[in-house]
Amino acid sequence: MQLHISPSLRHVTVFPSKGFKEFIKVKVASRRVSYRMLFYFLLFFTFLLRFVFVLTAVDGIDGENKCSTIGCLGKKLGPRILGRQSASTVPEVIYQTLDEPLGKHELQGRFDIPQTLEEFMTEMKKGGHDAKTFAVKLREMVTLMEERTRMAKIQEYLYRHVASSSIPKQLHCLSLSLANEHTNNAAARLQLPSAELVPALVDNSYFHFVLASDNVLAASVVATSLVRNFLRPQKVVLHIITDRKTYYPMQAWFSLHSLSPAIIEVKALHHFDWFTKGKVPVLEAMEKDQKVRSQFRGGSSAIVANTTEKPKVIAAKLQALSPKYNSVMNHIRIHLPELFPSLNKVVFLDDDIVVQTDLSPLWDIEMNGKVNGAVETCTGEDKFVMSKKLKSYLNFSHPLISKNFNPNECAWAYGMNVFDLEAWRKTNISNIYHYWVEQNIKSDLSLWQLGTLPPGLIAFHGYVHVIDPFWHMLGLGYQENTSFVDAESAGVVHYNGRAKPWLEIAFPQLRKLWTKYVDFSDKFIKSCHIRAS
Repeated sequence: MQLHISPSLRHVTVFPSKGFKEFIKVKVASRRVSYRMLFYFLLFFTFLLRFVFVLTAVDGIDGENKCSTIGCLGKKLGPRILGRQSASTVPEVIYQTLDEPLGKHELQGRFDIPQTLEEFMTEMKKGGHDAKTFAVKLREMVTLMEERTRMAKIQEYLYRHVASSSIPKQLHCLSLSLANEHTNNAAARLQLPSAELVPALVDNSYFHFVLASDNVLAASVVATSLVRNFLRPQKVVLHIITDRKTYYPMQAWFSLHSLSPAIIEVKALHHFDWFTKGKVPVLEAMEKDQKVRSQFRGGSSAIVANTTEKPKVIAAKLQALSPKYNSVMNHIRIHLPELFPSLNKVVFLDDDIVVQTDLSPLWDIEMNGKVNGAVETCTGEDKFVMSKKLKSYLNFSHPLISKNFNPNECAWAYGMNVFDLEAWRKTNISNIYHYWVEQNIKSDLSLWQLGTLPPGLIAFHGYVHVIDPFWHMLGLGYQENTSFVDAESAGVVHYNGRAKPWLEIAFPQLRKLWTKYVDFSDKFIKSCHIRAS
């Protein structure tokens, strides 16, 4: 190939190396294009033509199934540039075989199915297997592994259900030791609070907190973390409500472990006048609920025996059987206006929370006529925890729910709530709560399955004032992906879920936030072998 350029650089002619006269002739505009740039472009184009010619020749020699590196690139990119996809290299028989249904009974008693990927690869490398055999073996192995994974997950949920539903012997020991101390030690029977501090129990100039619990150790952590982090502990009044059996151990603990200057009141439900006057709706509902729940889906054995439902569905049904969902300590918050008729505002705390900051700013929140100050649970970085809407708790396939509520409306959290009792007394919230609990019992628990939050979502509907998520971080009891640094920086952390911090199944890295408020050198703690890990 020859290149001829006129002396004036106005014409450029390219001749082939063999025999043709004029191969390319370009007339260059005198003003619009740089002659030098055009000259370099033609040089590069000439070189490229020769290079492509050589590659094409090599590909032709190699055959249809082989190509040089650059040549292959052209073949691969060509269809994509033209909007076409290259044909799949996986034999169609593999797709057909993998799509065929495989009954679980077909795998029973089989010993020829590879148990691991290594066994599968070893068997395939022996040779003599076609694509269909490969697909059949792969399908059998994966199906077997899926079934075993499902059963292992269900067993894990069952064990967690048993662990979370039982009272650890260490906590049982603590209650017995404190009850004995209450009997034998006058210091364990002190009046709480002392007579001179009783007026503070109805004084609205104090910061009033309510804790309902039958767990002495858990109540101790909540109280200690609250008082230790409060800037003005002398203005704190903590009202601890417990049941009849836990009253004496609870009184003994707080009599012997003073949190002065904070004021601690310990009362059992039977000490409240309101509970002794006639019928108590929540107690009647609990009795009915317990009867229905005891027969619910045949108990844990029947739930686990289900071979068609997903593990997470089985886990939810197991959780519905937890005794805490029928505990009076869980339901009592709906009667706060009646229990504390002289108080205007209280902060209610669950016994599985830890306070990590001064909570006095909660009294400065303007509620704007709302009753319940709570953190919403449908927004936030943690999509697993902060993705809860009404459809997460209520059964919208039931017409009674679907015609009254919006499934995509944001839910909110129980566990750390600011309650304006003055505003509450002007509403019908408590009666609405009991009405829907009754409806759920009549429908065989088909409106919802879990505890007090669903009827709370209904009863407080339209009465919730959203507060900053800093005040209530959720999920430390049912997922371990929460960052320790993030949890440590929250105002209140909540171990909602099965993995309570006082249980062996607690997540170790998150449990530290709770154990820092337990004095493991205490004689009662040591004698009952309660340890940090």
